Amino acid sequence: MSQAVTYSKALPDSYSLDSYKKHFADFQDWLGKSFSQHPVNVLVKARARFIDEVLVQLWHQFGLHKSKDLSLIAVGGYGRGELHPSSDIDLLLLSEGKLSAAQQDAIGQFITLLWDLRLEVGHSVRTVKESVKLGKDDITIATNLLEMRLLTGNKPLFEQLQHEVSKDSFWTSQAFFQAKRHEQQQRHAQYHGTAYNLEPNLKANPGGLRDIQTIGWVAKRHFQTRTMRELVAYQYLTEDEYQELMECEAYLWQMRFALHMEAGRNENRILFDYQPAVAERLGFGADGKASVERMMKRFFRTVQRVSELNEMLLQHFDGSILNHKEKVKTLILDDYFELQGHLIVARDNAVFARRDNLLRLFWHIANNSNITGVHSSTMRLIRQVRRRLMGDLQDYEACRQLFLAIIRHPRGMDKAITLMHRYGVLAAYLPQWRNIVGQMQFDLFHAYTVDEHTHRLLKNLYKYTLSEHESEFPLCSDIVRKMEKPELLYLAGIFHDIAKGRGGDHSELGAMDVREFAKLHKLSDFDSKLIAWLVEHHLLMSVTAQRRDIHDPAVVAEFAEKVRDETRLNYLYCLTLADIRATNDNLWNDWKGSLLRELFLATQKAFRRGLEKPMDLRDLIRENQSEAMPLLLKQTFSESEILHLWSRIKADYFARYSARQIAWHCEHILRHKNPNEPMVLISKAPIRGGTQVFIYTKDQPKLFARLVAALDSKKVNIFDAQIMTNKDGYAMDTFVILEQNGEAVNSPSRQQSIKRALELFIAGKPDLSRQKTKLSRQMRQFNVPPKVVFLPGNTSKRTMIELAALDTPGLLANIGEVFQRCDVNIHAAKITTIGERAEDFFMISNSDDQALSAEQQSELKRALIEQLSQQTEGN
Repeated sequence: MSQAVTYSKALPDSYSLDSYKKHFADFQDWLGKSFSQHPVNVLVKARARFIDEVLVQLWHQFGLHKSKDLSLIAVGGYGRGELHPSSDIDLLLLSEGKLSAAQQDAIGQFITLLWDLRLEVGHSVRTVKESVKLGKDDITIATNLLEMRLLTGNKPLFEQLQHEVSKDSFWTSQAFFQAKRHEQQQRHAQYHGTAYNLEPNLKANPGGLRDIQTIGWVAKRHFQTRTMRELVAYQYLTEDEYQELMECEAYLWQMRFALHMEAGRNENRILFDYQPAVAERLGFGADGKASVERMMKRFFRTVQRVSELNEMLLQHFDGSILNHKEKVKTLILDDYFELQGHLIVARDNAVFARRDNLLRLFWHIANNSNITGVHSSTMRLIRQVRRRLMGDLQDYEACRQLFLAIIRHPRGMDKAITLMHRYGVLAAYLPQWRNIVGQMQFDLFHAYTVDEHTHRLLKNLYKYTLSEHESEFPLCSDIVRKMEKPELLYLAGIFHDIAKGRGGDHSELGAMDVREFAKLHKLSDFDSKLIAWLVEHHLLMSVTAQRRDIHDPAVVAEFAEKVRDETRLNYLYCLTLADIRATNDNLWNDWKGSLLRELFLATQKAFRRGLEKPMDLRDLIRENQSEAMPLLLKQTFSESEILHLWSRIKADYFARYSARQIAWHCEHILRHKNPNEPMVLISKAPIRGGTQVFIYTKDQPKLFARLVAALDSKKVNIFDAQIMTNKDGYAMDTFVILEQNGEAVNSPSRQQSIKRALELFIAGKPDLSRQKTKLSRQMRQFNVPPKVVFLPGNTSKRTMIELAALDTPGLLANIGEVFQRCDVNIHAAKITTIGERAEDFFMISNSDDQALSAEQQSELKRALIEQLSQQTEGN
């Protein structure tokens, strides 16, 4: 037990506000200095005692002690005697009856002074009857009253309220448990059922402090106890479980205490702004990102332990304590396990002496759809044996056979894999998995830890097999249904990121890991090579689709050559979609889905035609023109009018667009009466998952910069751009845009607003040196040094340039201005935002319509890095 530590400075003699402010400032300074010297539980109790002394003195100062019918009561966390540096101070002023005017005035002055001291005080003034009535109606008030503590005043009145609150007529154990469990479920739903967020809430996230408190609240209400320690005697907790909960609570308290000190306020979200300083206070070092990753890895592992204990103990309380007399139907599954109701139960406490039974349990879960979970008594046995494991479960041949049986089972990726992950059995089986548990990914692209991301990927793959999800991704569902060995896809999913955090290329290291796994598990050479290839190249398809011009036959041919056959293409496509969707819920959109689908279908067509004869660019142009011609003829245009227009347009145009898009553009160009006025078309319905904006106007300096500035002003995201100037000096530029939420721009009024903005910007009316938009709080925490790389173009007349930079407001407009200054023509652009990082690709040429020379590349690189660096510093 930690000894109590008390702040030694006496209360101020003077009752002035300034003297109290100094007293508080001195105490906060003492708290900060004491953090490295004393356990955190000692300090939170010390602050509660410090506040006790101040409140009692002020109670006397305002003469409230003379009111014999009043009690000052601490409730909630303060009632437990626990206060972090900036925690709320919840007070109940309990009265026997209606307050006099003098009492009301004194209480008003008392509370006002507390507010003047900048304390976050929550207070209520009630009678016993009012308190009980409100507590019956509101589970939060009821919970606060369970933890009340008398500070000063009328003790019998306080004891009367205590007595009323302890009665079943206030809240029965059953009703209280159900209300708190429902409250927890609602809270978890707000965080999408996971604590694996970039900026988690230490109190409210699943596995956070509230989950520890809920374990205690329901049991303390039932057993009429005040401390968690007392619950061990009632066999609600074992001694080991109590110690583990206290250890987890201590770590979360340390983080919360340090966070309050850094933020200077009651902040429970561990925001990017505070993470490095909090990590340093906790002793993880001062090396920035590395320190934060060490701190957050321990945090994520802590909340995983809390979540497991919370689930187990609440189920134990519900089934074994509240409803222990209820009979449930029992079905024997084998010599080791049985089904009680919908929960699987070990038939013997020594069942896991046979290590393969740890896997057999989850095979039963996969094999029996009636099983919804694991009984709390069996969870306890899993936790106990997990601590005693020496070596890995995969060392045992029987375990290896059962693991493969689970992976191959049609429902293996349903509840079984989720529970194996949740209860640490996957980590006990695969040593590499242990390394990624709680492994943070310090960027805005990945919303989850590596293990949670991988778990979500596996769930996405499993959805492809379910008829109720068939409409989401019908192509994937069709492919997976026809796969002879979908388990190879699952294994690739398990290993695709398993080497993250080790240093080196995680794809290559993961491929090495999976080859060892395949050898140990006696997979065939073919299966081993396929899985290893998928792991090593799991980023290939997303990178190609999002950064290259997939409508260029040369790009498709190059991609097809790397993939090599249709079997690999099928597996890679399904894996890629599941991977992107599991990375961040906010990053998936129809545009990305459309790009991947088009690349898949184009590559599939290339394979079926024979790789040695992919479609020639000239064939593609002829095909698109022959399909577009009848569509235009239907609009009453003559063939000569159409051919005359097409003669002014460069051949590349007809390769980049589909026949329907060509007909759409050309119809409006032919109807456009005033060639001096810009023409702006916006697709009414999404095209390939995004809203297409087509601009036809006389070319002019800074046109690209003006167009992207116009779109930027309307708060839309640009995902793709095709920039082209026809033979008579007219720009024919296309942008694919989406709203900030990833949806297409569907509102007619919104489309009209974007159209007007583009027309104004083309006319040069707004000043391009508009007021800069500041970076968001999150983005300011990231440093992405500008990077410029030149790549060979698909023809001798083009240069490919890759730009990587922090995704600052107005980035594309600034890039466009640099291109203009350096006399560079833009022909196509791929705009990719990966969290905080912009990775944009441009196909460019010099003013002579040729690839850039080495000297021109050097000059452009210097200008871009200078501009992008200035932009980052300016934000």
